[in-house]
Amino acid sequence: MKIVALLSRSGLRGVGPLLGLLATWVLFAVWAGGRFTMWSNQELMLLQTAVVGTAAVGATWIIVSGGIDLSVGANIALSAMVGSLVIQDGHGFWSAALATVLTSCVVGWLIGALVIGALLRVLLAGAAGGLVALLAVGLGALWSMLLGTGIGVAVWLLTSRLRQALPLSPFIVTLGLWGALRGIAKGLGDNQMIYFEANDTLNALMEPGGLLPPGVWVLLVVAIIASLLLRRSVFGRHVVALGSSRETARLCGVNLPKTELRVYILGCACAGIAAVMQMSYLQIGDPTTAQGLELKAIAAAVIGGASLAGGEGAIFGTLLGALIMTVVDNGCTKVELNNWVQEVVTGVIIVAAVALDRWRRSK
Repeated sequence: MKIVALLSRSGLRGVGPLLGLLATWVLFAVWAGGRFTMWSNQELMLLQTAVVGTAAVGATWIIVSGGIDLSVGANIALSAMVGSLVIQDGHGFWSAALATVLTSCVVGWLIGALVIGALLRVLLAGAAGGLVALLAVGLGALWSMLLGTGIGVAVWLLTSRLRQALPLSPFIVTLGLWGALRGIAKGLGDNQMIYFEANDTLNALMEPGGLLPPGVWVLLVVAIIASLLLRRSVFGRHVVALGSSRETARLCGVNLPKTELRVYILGCACAGIAAVMQMSYLQIGDPTTAQGLELKAIAAAVIGGASLAGGEGAIFGTLLGALIMTVVDNGCTKVELNNWVQEVVTGVIIVAAVALDRWRRSK
């Protein structure tokens, strides 16, 4: 009987987000009619989900490890601004995409390093990398960033013997960066948006067409790779063990600082990919973009089965959770509800998702 009950709960955990998505879609389909159900609107929702969903995949990894990232939206805004500067300097799509994702990875390294307590190493590597980047600014945004990052990484590796003695809470670190990264993004553009010439490859990324828009395929590829890594790799098992019980993971030989650092870099790399798609969707670099996206990413992960206590999560469920958030936003717009109503609904969903997580754990 216990085995049957366990299988039943596991099945409900997997089917629950899917049933929630279907119920939400049907509700707005009946309420808004053709304005909601037409195929062009379905493509629009898929494109919107591509950004939120990709960021939520990274958030799932971080939550499974027992951490949290409240700076996702600000990270996306900053990374998109850097990518826009690279295009503005005359570089192509792949150079801009590299700079965008690399920016997010640097943010992930910063979060992870502060969380594990390597404050002195962060200061040394950051100072060296930042100084080199400022001196090389005349070479353009791309080369300045590559040289600064390279020097920063070298100093980080050379100072590996320094004692890590001041671990910080992920909540505090990312709450601080939530404001700091947004401020840096505004500073890069002098409180203005960054406009750049049209780039065919970048434009095509988030344009409807074919069976699915290219950005949606990117989301699916990212989700498949992330899911396989989480469930099939040694690193993924270490991340789950870290979130389940830090002490048990340590006793089993898991290198906690290295695992925690890597998971934040990986999670923020997903935010960087989301930033590339956001830049393609907007066709500009906007320092105010993605506000509130961190809450949607976290809610999507929790709705999909991730536990805020760590040790549990499913990438497929996260995608369903991201779709639910998008359907709610789009449906509220189609039935012409005021923005404040949409914000209330989003807040209720987030609270309900956390309550659902607590209920699942109590069972």
